[in-house]
Parts: sequence; structure tokens; C-alpha cells
Amino acid sequence: MELSDSNLDALANYLTQTVDANPAVRKPAEKFLESVEDKGNYGILLLQLFTRPSSNDTVKLAAAITFKNFVKRNWPVKEDEVDRISAVDRTEIKKHIVSLMLSLPAKLQRQLSDAISIIGKSDFPGNWPELLPELVREMEQANTDFDRINGILQTAHSLFKRYRHEFRTDDLFREIKYALESMAMPLTVLFKNTIELSEKHSENPTALKILFSSLVLICKIFYSLNYQDLPEFFEDNMAIWMDNFHTLLNINNKLLESDSEDEAGPLERLKSQICDNIALYALKYDEEFQPHLEKFVQATWNLLVHQTTLQVKHDLLVCNAIQFLASVAAHDKYKSMFESEGTLATICQNIVVPNMQFRDVDEEQFEDNPDEYIRRDIEGSDVDTRRRAACDLVHSLCKVFEGPVTAIFKNYIASLQQEYTANPNEKWRSLDTSIYLVSTLASKAKTEKHGATKTNQLVDLTEFFSSTIVPLLQAPDVNDKPVLKAAAIKFLITFRQHLPRQILVLAFQPLANFLSSTCPVVLTYAAHGVERLLMLQTPGGGAPLSGAELEPVLKDLLNNMLTALGQPASQENDYIMKALMRTMSAARDHITPYVPEVLTHLVNKLLVVAKNPSKPNFNHYLFECISCIIRFTCQKDVAAISHFEEALFPVIQEILQNDVSEFLPYVFQLLSLMLELHPAPIPAPFMELFPALLMPVLWESQANITPLVRLLQAYVVKGGANIVKMGKMEPMLGVWQKLIASKTSDHEGYAFLSSIVEFIPYEALEPYLDTVFRLIFQRLQAAKTVKFVKGTIIFFSLYAGKHGGSRLVERVESIQRRMFNMVLERLFILDLQKVAGPLDRKTCAVGVTTILTATPTLLDGSYTCWGEALVALVRLFELPEEADGDDDDHFVEIEDGGDYQAAYSRLVFAGKLRHDPFPDVTNVKIAFAKSLHTMLSQYSQFVGVIQSSVPADVQNCLRAYCVAAGVQSPF
Repeated sequence: MELSDSNLDALANYLTQTVDANPAVRKPAEKFLESVEDKGNYGILLLQLFTRPSSNDTVKLAAAITFKNFVKRNWPVKEDEVDRISAVDRTEIKKHIVSLMLSLPAKLQRQLSDAISIIGKSDFPGNWPELLPELVREMEQANTDFDRINGILQTAHSLFKRYRHEFRTDDLFREIKYALESMAMPLTVLFKNTIELSEKHSENPTALKILFSSLVLICKIFYSLNYQDLPEFFEDNMAIWMDNFHTLLNINNKLLESDSEDEAGPLERLKSQICDNIALYALKYDEEFQPHLEKFVQATWNLLVHQTTLQVKHDLLVCNAIQFLASVAAHDKYKSMFESEGTLATICQNIVVPNMQFRDVDEEQFEDNPDEYIRRDIEGSDVDTRRRAACDLVHSLCKVFEGPVTAIFKNYIASLQQEYTANPNEKWRSLDTSIYLVSTLASKAKTEKHGATKTNQLVDLTEFFSSTIVPLLQAPDVNDKPVLKAAAIKFLITFRQHLPRQILVLAFQPLANFLSSTCPVVLTYAAHGVERLLMLQTPGGGAPLSGAELEPVLKDLLNNMLTALGQPASQENDYIMKALMRTMSAARDHITPYVPEVLTHLVNKLLVVAKNPSKPNFNHYLFECISCIIRFTCQKDVAAISHFEEALFPVIQEILQNDVSEFLPYVFQLLSLMLELHPAPIPAPFMELFPALLMPVLWESQANITPLVRLLQAYVVKGGANIVKMGKMEPMLGVWQKLIASKTSDHEGYAFLSSIVEFIPYEALEPYLDTVFRLIFQRLQAAKTVKFVKGTIIFFSLYAGKHGGSRLVERVESIQRRMFNMVLERLFILDLQKVAGPLDRKTCAVGVTTILTATPTLLDGSYTCWGEALVALVRLFELPEEADGDDDDHFVEIEDGGDYQAAYSRLVFAGKLRHDPFPDVTNVKIAFAKSLHTMLSQYSQFVGVIQSSVPADVQNCLRAYCVAAGVQSPF
């Protein structure tokens, strides 16, 4: 693309269309812009729009967002992918982006700052050494232009904040050291100067807000630079930073406080970040921080008790302040600060209990924004909530003072329950707080996956559950006091590992009832409860919950879940679809009477969501449900597969015709599952689909490759001869050639080739084998990787095991004389023991046994490494056995994605059954011993080879194999 006015005009026009509310206008513009991302000067043209006088605000904002997304998609270059940005463009962008960013308004600055951060993650510091010196220079030259300074600080924050999450490596520490050498001193100077200016302008609200925004960013950068380890510079200058932190924490300037009840102002944000910083030091650098600790404990206490309210604007500040106290209280050496009964009681009364209350704002969120409430409450996203912070403080105190703290809270719990009992309709919040308090006290350790894993023995869980939770669960009106219903269900979920089996089984009926609630939170919690209970592997210490135990409530569960999925508020609820999946998996045979109705609902739902896929997790579970019902129904009755094909093929064809790219990997897995279950021959609808599966466009998406390979394998297994008759061998091998050329997908290529070699008639395959083997050796020579070497060993072993060692040797030797000797030396002998997985090891064992004992061309004495290959095979036999991975799929945790993945998303319940190419070989060691015995009877000279060149421990293994096989050892 030329750097011309006409291209800038066209680009501005397309960018304007990308913000159009009409999808018919917006989507083509978005697709066009993505299609030209690999054109030269594209990124530079976007940046030029910012300085073009004719660009309006809409164009500039769209250009900023588009540029950031362009960088996000294309700047990091993945292995095997073409670099879509030229080296010249990369250099030009990095040369101008910082100065351009600093010249823009704050809204646009933020977008370009994020783009700089993305570029920096790939290029900084090695390929962008100019970045940090440029930022520091700009910062020093800005003087008191704090709009410009804030742009620099925001960029530095975006650049450094990843230090909080990176694994500790030498490269990371070198980068942090480089950043500290450039930034630590200027940042400290700016910190002091900004505080001085804020004191000078203490009566100027406009100046104060800008200055305090700078202080917030400075404190965030401080946090990032200190996160991995305590830098020497900051240790030496700790007094400067900590004294000023303490001063700022005690500031009370009404001009800086937010007038809003909901939104924090610059003062609240600054104090919150300071609490974060001192909590980091208290937690990780307590010895160095100890001289400053006591004054911060006092300041934080004062902040929580006297300077904050229950208003939302103080939420983050309160959370971080409590987290600081929690990090201090967890240290046994600071117990003297908290150990008096009066202090503990004051903490409980003035800090913990108030911040565990269910506020009006929480109720508003519960009713008006249930998705956000659920995300915070049961998805582990509550790290910044008051309740979570108060809970963490209680846990810290209990580490040192479990008995006294438990006793104090038991009194509060009793008092709260009495308040509720006296006036249930008005005081329901008291019961909610008491339930949360008991949960906090009782749970000493918990995970999202397992709930509470360790409990406080001073709390009688079963008694509390029976007296408080059961009445809430069994209340006839599922819509009455929904907050308490949700709290009761959450309590059940949290402590499910510690409740008796009978209670768990009886809980399914209330949960089924709650699935009919009109409250989205209660409905969702009920679905989550069903799913979590069904994931218990040892409920009440016994076997997993069975289909028979579910039978009495199964109809209610299914009906209420399907009905809920038809309601506007819950029609794409992840939790309900996941619970439906787990219910069908647990019920197994008991689901049979309900299959037609459930399948109809699922197919109709798929038709709807395929028109606009918007909830990735929901759609994943939907496909899991379909896979589950196919799998368990057809395991019992194979003939039922035709009913599933009849129901699903119309919607599958619609998805394929409309190119619903998000669903294609799932559709290919469903087709694979059905075809694998279908008896031969392949049905006509599948055969009509086959040519389209070989089209190159489908193979361009990485997410399609694994399921497409599996589907083609199913075609080959079920109808290899038909594929040959259709004349599709060359297109299939063309697909294989594309796969084998990629380091990312070469293992898929070998999986596909293995099926071809095993199931395509040899006479049809033979004309192509020379090309196949040449391509393999070309790849070995050009781009040899450990993964590709292992794949080659497995494939050669399969080929030898299926078609004979002599054919393998001849095929290799036809490329270059004596090459098979190199194959033995450089592949099998060196890397045979790297092969992992029971079936792959078995394939190698059978194949190498054939090569060593049943290949006359190898036994004529011209190959000198026979003994070394024998040793390599025995070493493979003696590796520790690996688990076969046949875990019950019902208990596989399916991770939530949050977005459609560029990588393949596997459907657990559509899992491929592992194929054993040598089912007749039940014991590879015995099979080898018998083959070796037969070979040595004909080629006795190899007895001497074994005796002279094979280590004694390997000879002992060989003798043991012979004994197990019932044959005489000749050596």
C-alpha cells in the first residue's frame, strides 16, 4: 500500500464504517481491514491518520483501536507462520510511535500505549533498546507538563506490569535489571517532585487531580519493579519511598475525594495502590520492611475505622488495606500486635463483620447484574471484594489465633441468627452474614475445583448445615429470599467434600426445584451445585454418585434445565448447559427414556446459537452435551447412530454452508464421533461431504487441523477402498504433505499417514511411497526436531510391523544406498527411548522386533549396528510403564475458555478411542523373545553378537523374556 492521500482517504472511510451500528456495513469493513493487514505500510498509514488535519475524532479513535488490534494479532510471529509485518515497517513504527502517542489526547494515548506494551513484550529490550531511554528522556524534558508525563508513565506501567505475572527466569531478571538501571532513579526524582508540587498546589483541584493521577501511576510502576525481588536501589532508598507513602496515606484533602458514592477519586486510588505496595513488602520483604511496619499498621487501622465508609468508592481501598493487615497478621512474629483479646474483638467488630455485610449495592447487583455477581461470587473473581478481603483477614488471624477468633465469631454468629429469627423478613441480611462467617471460619483451605479441602475442627459443619442450611434448601417457595437461597446453595457447594453422602443425595431434589427459580443467581447456583456434586469422586467417602441414585430426581433435573434454557434470562447460561452435560454423563443408561426430547432441545438450541455465536463456554458445553448423548446412547445401541445423523446433519450442513468458523472444529469432532461409531460402509451423506474436507481453505485455520485429521482418519478406517475408487489418494496425500511441512502440525501428519498405511490397500498406496519417504527425509534434513524424530520412529515401526521390515529397508535404500544403517544409528538407537505413551511404545516394540528378527536384508551381516539396536529395544522395554490415560471422562474438568480459541478445543465426550494397530500382540516382551528365538535358530552368528557386544544387564533381561515366553535361551 502506497503512502498516498487516496489510500488514507480509503482507510478513513473503512474505519468510519467499522463503528457503524449496522452489521451489514460494519462487518465487511472489518473483514477488509483484516485482509490488508499484511500489506506494506498498513500500520504506518494508520499512524499517519492521527496527524492528518482532515481526520475527525471518530476516525482517530477507530484508527487507534484498529492499530492496537493489528499489533496484537501480527506483531508476535508464531513458529511456522509468515511474518505479516515487514522489517522496514516494524522499524518505522517503533521509530515514531512513542512521540506520536505523547502528542495525542488521553483517550487515544491509552490505545497506543497498550500497542507499545504489546510490541515491547516481543521486542523490548533486545530488539527495541531505544524505547526506555526515549521514555526517560521525554519524561525529563516534560518538566511540569503532566499530561505528557502521564502518557509516559502509562506506557511504562503497561510495559512493566507483566513483571507481576511472569515466571522467574534469568532473562526476566536481566530485563528488570536493565529497566531499573534506566528508570529507578528518574522515577524516584519524579515521585518526590510530584509530591512537592501537590503540596504547592494543595488548593488547586484541577492541578491536584492531574498530579495525583501521576502519583497513582508512579506507585503502580513501583509495584511492578519490586514484584519479583527487592531491587538494591529501592532497598537503599526505602526510607524515601516509605516515608512518603506514609505521608500520602494520612492525607485528608476534601478537594481530592470523590463526590460520587460509586466511583473512587484520585486520593482513594492512590491510597489503595499504596496499600498494595506495602502489602507486597510486608508479604515478601518483611525483614527489610520491619522498621516501617508498625506505623503502617496504625495508619491502615485508622484508615479502615475512621476514613472509609461502606460506599462503593471505598471498596478497593478497603480491600487493599485489609489485605495489608492480613499479610501482617499471618506472620507469627507479629502476633504481639494482635494477640490481646480486646484487639481481636475490635478487629472482628469494626473491620471484619461490617465488611462481610450484604449491602444495598450488593443486592442491586444481585438483582440487576446477575452475571457480574456470579462472576465475583462463585467464579473466583472476588479478589477485590470487601467480603473476600475480610475472609482473608480471618484466615490470617486463625493461623495464629484459631481458638480465640473462632470463639469471638461464634458469639457474633449466634447474635446474627437471633436477629434473623426474631424478624426473618426484615433481618434476612443478618442470616446471610452469619452463613458467610461460618463459611469463612470453617474453611481453612479451599480450591475452586474441590471446594473446602481443609476445615476448622472447632466448627460443627454438619450441625450448622442441618439447623440453618437445610431449612433454606427445603423451603417450598423457590423464589422467596433469593439471596439466602443462593448463600445456602453456595455453602453446600463449598463443603460438599465434608458432608455425609445421604445429605448430598437428598440435596439433588432441592437443587432440581431451584432450577425453576425466576432469580438468575439462584438458578445458576443450583445448576453449578448439581454439576459440582456430580464431580465428587468419593462423596461421603464412597463411590461416585450413580445413575440409580439420580433416577428419582432425573426427570425433574432434565425438565427444569431444558425449561430454563428456553427462558430469555437463561437461554445461554453456561452453568445450566454444563450441569446438563454432567447429569447425562452421570446418568448413563438411565438417560435413555429422555433422549428424544433432550436431543430435540439441543438441536434447536444449536440452530439458534449458530446464527450468532456469542458465548464460547455455553457453546462448548452444548457440543459436549450432544457428544455425550451420542456416545452413551450408541455404546448401548449402535443402530441408534442413524437417528442422531438424521437429526444433526441438517444443522451441520447449515453451519458448514454458512462457514460458522467458531463451530467448525466442534462439527468435525461430532462428525468423527458419529462416523467412528457407524458400522461400515460409510453412509451416503458422509461420502458426499468427503471432497469438501480436502479443500485447502479448511486447513488454513489451526483450530481445524486436529479434528479434520481425526475425521479423515475415520473415513480411511471405514472406507479406505472407496476413497481409492473415488480417486482421492493424491488430494489426501497433499493434505499430509502440508501437515508434515509444519513444525506445529507434523504430528498430525504422522497420525494421518499411519491410518493411510494401515487401512489403504497396499497396492493402491505403493505408487506414492517413494514420494512419501523422500519428503520425510527432506524434512529430517531441513528441520529436524525431537517431535518429528519420534514421529518418524513410530511411523517406520508401524510400516515395518504392518508391511514387513524388508519393505521398509528397501524403501529407505531406494533413496540412498546404505541409508537404513543411518536410520538405525541416528534415529532408532539414539531416540527410541524418547517415545512416550503405551500404544506408541507398543507400536515401536512390534516394529523394531520385526526389523531385528524378521528382516533378511538386515541379517546378512552388512549392517553392523544390530546389537546396538537390540540394546535400544530392551531399554525401551524396561522403561517404567505409563498409565494408559483411560480415566472416566465424566470426571475430566473442562476448562472455561472465555473466548473462541485459535487453537483446537477438544470435546471430552467426543473423545477418540485409542486404536491399537497390533491387538494380537498382548505382551511385547514375550512376542520379541519368541521372534528372537526363531531368528537365532536360523542366524546363529547373532548369538555371538549378543554375547560379545550386548551389556550383561541387557542379556539378563533377554534371558528373563525367554523364560516368560517358554523358550530356551541360546546364550
